[in-house]
Amino acid sequence: MNLKIAVLPGDGIGPEVILQAKKALYAIGEVYNHEFVFEEALMGANAIDKTGSPLPEQTLNLCLNTDAVLLGAIGDPKYDNNPNAKVRPEQGLLKLRKELGLFANIRPIKPYKALIESSPLKREIIEGADFTIFRELTGGAYFGAKTLNEEGTHASDLCEYTEEEITRITHLAFKSAQNRRKKLTMVDKANVLETSRLWRKVVQKVSADYPDVALDFLFVDNAAMQLILNPKQFDVILTENLFGDILSDEASVITGSIGLLPSVSLGEKNALFEPIHGSYPQAKKKK
Repeated sequence: MNLKIAVLPGDGIGPEVILQAKKALYAIGEVYNHEFVFEEALMGANAIDKTGSPLPEQTLNLCLNTDAVLLGAIGDPKYDNNPNAKVRPEQGLLKLRKELGLFANIRPIKPYKALIESSPLKREIIEGADFTIFRELTGGAYFGAKTLNEEGTHASDLCEYTEEEITRITHLAFKSAQNRRKKLTMVDKANVLETSRLWRKVVQKVSADYPDVALDFLFVDNAAMQLILNPKQFDVILTENLFGDILSDEASVITGSIGLLPSVSLGEKNALFEPIHGSYPQAKKKK
């Protein structure tokens, strides 16, 4: 198998993480007779500093014409701590997801036995936990219309979802559950949010195609608590963009470190692979 991979080292410890990832891929290629061709490009704060854009057109064109994208990390404190910044590294990632049509982010949560003591949670709570979070990537408040009045005293972020957006990731989550322990938990806030009520309606409709998978629902506040109290109850978790972003980072405490979690973002034709940790500039070039 020959694959061309767009490599986006990004910011902070991203380049160091990518270096090790490439070493691992080279080793895999030797063992299984694969050939990987890597081409690097700018993204994130580095790209802003050099081009003024968090996702230069050259980078986007490369990603659109490769077999997969390998991303390190993006972000920089000078943007995080500046609420008035008009251009931010994260805008590049959101645009890349949209342009590549990446609608499903998949994050497996499974603690390694050798690292269980690294988690602040008790061994008896996390040992044996093994679940996957499916997070929708293209809808919700992250992509909705945003407003700020001239005085800077009133802001809004519109949260929108369509049945099509919900349906396509729901099918992926159910198919995953069929190959696991046949349980899917939908996380929402249907007691308050209209978008969550649409999610429930669509997920219940799709569930008819998967009678072998048990379906249950949790409000997001309860789900956040249950992840810590009893993570072994979960098999596949399905949720919207914002909730998935928060819950998957929370779930990283089960493994002992957010730095241990991989993720893949999938579209109909494209895929992006990345760790879920941030750029962590404090650790840059430290052993």
